[in-house]
Amino acid sequence: MILGIGTDLANIDRIAGTLDRFGDRFRNRVFTEIEQSKAERRKDVAGTYAKRWAAKEACSKALGTGLAMGISWKDMSVTNLRSGQPTMHVTGWAKEQLNKMTPAGHRAVIHVTLTDDYPWAQAFVLIEAVPIDA
Repeated sequence: MILGIGTDLANIDRIAGTLDRFGDRFRNRVFTEIEQSKAERRKDVAGTYAKRWAAKEACSKALGTGLAMGISWKDMSVTNLRSGQPTMHVTGWAKEQLNKMTPAGHRAVIHVTLTDDYPWAQAFVLIEAVPIDA
């Protein structure tokens, strides 16, 4: 069963400007060390950060809270499987919210997809409840 969905569209130039203006202060406030390491190795640094920004926004929407209700940016983290597929990990308040919305006898699975087409980066997050014995 679907517990939540969220999507977000981020402007890559806006993220690039924020990176130029605030640098590490912005990076360290919003992105985990793993996310920063990934982005800084990429040719399109700003685009990589923009996709992860959009994923965090989309995840907060799928959790039904938005970022104004106590979730920290770093409570949501995008990593990639060896295949390149993005995955979303939640900790802290985001994890607490996920646990609250997951029915008994189920586990939550967070699906995330990222895309970009300059100057836009987009993310879509779907949270699914799967029976534990399935």
